[in-house]
Amino acid sequence: MSAPPVDDRFAAARAVADAVLYEGYVLYPYRASSRKNQLRWQFGVLVPPACQRSDPSERSAARTECLVDLSRTGAGVVAADTGAGQDAQLTVRIRCLHIQHRSVEPLAPLDVDGAAPWDEAVEHTVDLAPQPVPADRAHTWLTTFRLPSGTTEEVPDEGGAAARVVRRREAVNGQVHVTSEPVDGAPGLVRVAVTVQNTQEVAADLAGGPRDVVIRRSLVAVHTMLAIDRGRFLSVIDPPEVARAAASSCTNEGTFPVLIGDADDVVLSSPIILYDHPAVAAESPGDLYDATEIDEILALRVLTLTDAEKAEARATDERSAAIVDRIEQMPPEIWERLHGAARMVGTDGFAVTSGDAPDVPWWDPTVDAAVDPWSDTLRLGEHQVGQGTRVRLRPGPRGDAQDMFLAGLVGTVAGVFRDVDGGDHLAVTLDDDPANDMHEWQGRYRYFRPEEVEVLDPEASR
Repeated sequence: MSAPPVDDRFAAARAVADAVLYEGYVLYPYRASSRKNQLRWQFGVLVPPACQRSDPSERSAARTECLVDLSRTGAGVVAADTGAGQDAQLTVRIRCLHIQHRSVEPLAPLDVDGAAPWDEAVEHTVDLAPQPVPADRAHTWLTTFRLPSGTTEEVPDEGGAAARVVRRREAVNGQVHVTSEPVDGAPGLVRVAVTVQNTQEVAADLAGGPRDVVIRRSLVAVHTMLAIDRGRFLSVIDPPEVARAAASSCTNEGTFPVLIGDADDVVLSSPIILYDHPAVAAESPGDLYDATEIDEILALRVLTLTDAEKAEARATDERSAAIVDRIEQMPPEIWERLHGAARMVGTDGFAVTSGDAPDVPWWDPTVDAAVDPWSDTLRLGEHQVGQGTRVRLRPGPRGDAQDMFLAGLVGTVAGVFRDVDGGDHLAVTLDDDPANDMHEWQGRYRYFRPEEVEVLDPEASR
């Protein structure tokens, strides 16, 4: 392991990566006795290989595959001035948690108040030396690392508590295998693969042991960050057309790579599903270890805890103690910021102000009476599509996960909508859905982007 480089390529990814690293670390009500905090460490856990063989539902390795475009003119087209000897350079960083068990050991046969037994986490970063990414040949390298074992004790001063706090960590060995190879038939396109593996050997009696024992010999919340110089990453979620086949052949196991930053030179590969260019909301004043929840709701719930419950939360973990302290001291302006953010949005086709009705919100239909989704149409290839056009559904990878079940079905366009970012959407009803009348009465439709439909009967528009 090495210290982070001075010029940190991953600064833009750090906030999102931290949210991934500690997702579910300790959940409201932030007490060790809470039922939801009895089963932790659910994301990015890599157990020793023997434990994975004993329980196939666990993983001992995670694999990331993504695409690097080394051309100067776009994926698959190599410019003549790329320059000999100017290989792109790849930097890889692995981050994870190492679990340490905290126990309270009495110094006398008395009942002991204070810190409860608890599994804490120690954060680790593994930085690999930058390596070349040749455009014309394969390259591979292997790095091993070790998270050391250790024991620390906190013994009270004379006259203090009648117990000592002991923290124990088990050693965990791991390795990182990185490969790069040109993509056949796509000059300038390189597939990069990073495999992180737990290689720790354990005794046979531990391989099938309780999960809390296994987890202390595991790599937890493992995620990978990659940075490229003299190249750019391509999205594997929404790749350009020339790279679509190569992206579909990428194999990602236990992790999901997404683009970070505006230059597309950094990828975060996370055990949690994200979209490209994720970001932590600027209104969030601090981590609550549950990025799927609303900060304001959790903060208000913390205020409802009794003094005894807050004391237990503070004794559970220093991070949960920080949450309680921060929320109790939060000033009014932070609470106001948590309640919501008002942003002026202006795009083509939308008016954000109205001289005749200055108090009308930008999203009110009366702001722009020229917009009518029930009569508006849009151009799709050679066809003008609007209400009544029959289409066949071809959901894309960026849509709702349930849309895959609708692929190939026939529907009818009910309206043409535009969102606040200027994107077009078609409201569609399914022709074979017996509940169509009820859905239309309720104003419920299925929405698809124009490229996700195939026009069947353009003359049917009404």
